[in-house]
Amino acid sequence: MNDDARSAQPPILKRLGQHFLSDPRILGRITDALNPGPDETVIEVGPGRGALTEHLRARAGRVIAVELDRALAARLRERYAGDDRVTIIEHDVLETDLGELAGGPYALVGNVPYYITTPIIFHALERPRPSRAVFLVQREVAERMTAPPGGKEYGALTVNLQALARPELLFTVPAGAFHPPPKVESAVVRITPLSDPVVPSQLEARYRTFVQEAFALRRKQMRRVLRTITGLESDAAERLLHAAGIAPDARPETVGVREFATLVEAVARRE
Repeated sequence: MNDDARSAQPPILKRLGQHFLSDPRILGRITDALNPGPDETVIEVGPGRGALTEHLRARAGRVIAVELDRALAARLRERYAGDDRVTIIEHDVLETDLGELAGGPYALVGNVPYYITTPIIFHALERPRPSRAVFLVQREVAERMTAPPGGKEYGALTVNLQALARPELLFTVPAGAFHPPPKVESAVVRITPLSDPVVPSQLEARYRTFVQEAFALRRKQMRRVLRTITGLESDAAERLLHAAGIAPDARPETVGVREFATLVEAVARRE
C-alpha cells in the first residue's frame, strides 16, 4: 500500500488495537488455512481496510464482515455496495450472535485485536460453533493455546480451549507485515471445534470457572486447590482427586484437560 493510499484511509485508532495486515502472501496463507468453499458462509472479525476480505470474497460463497470502527465500516460498505456476496456489519463482535448472523453453518476468520483475543476466542466457541476458525493472534497467546501440560505456557486458556476444540499453531507473522507494526510477534492459529467435546455441554460454564479458579492457585497442590474451590474436607477432596486420576500433590499446570473434566464432573455429581 503506497503512502497516498494510506493517507486516504481513516485514522488508525490505537484504542481498538488496530494493526492492518497487507502482505498478500500472508493474506493468501490465512485464506488457505481457512480454505473456504464456494458454497460456504464466512464471518470475518475485524476486516479493517478489507485486505483479507478481498481474498475471502474470491473463494467463499458469502462473506459477512463485522467491523466496530464506524469509519472503516462505512468505507467497506461503499466498496462492496454492488456485491451481494459481501455484507458489512458495524457492530462489536462480542455483542454479536455469530450463529444467528450466519443463519446456518459457517467458518470464522479474523485479525483480532490482541487486547481482547481471549474473549473473542471463547465468544467464537459459544454454540452454535463455527466449523473452524482461523485467527491472527499474538504469538505468545498462540503458544498458550497449543501448549501441552507441564510447561509455563500451559494455563487456564489452554485447558478451557482444548476441552472444546483442537488448536493448531500454523505459522508466525513478522511485525513488519503490519501497518503500524505491533511490538510483539504474531502467529496464525486454526481452531477446530471437537465433535465430541471433553466437557458435557451442561458443564461447560462450570468447567471454565473451575479451571480459571484452579490456575489462580497454580502454585498450590491440587488437594489445596480443590478444597479452596469447593469447601470439601481433606478426605473427600483426596477421594475425588484419586477417582479423577490426579495426584493430590500435583499442581494445576501438570493436570491434563481430561483429568480436569473428570474432576469437574465428579464434583458436580457429589452435589
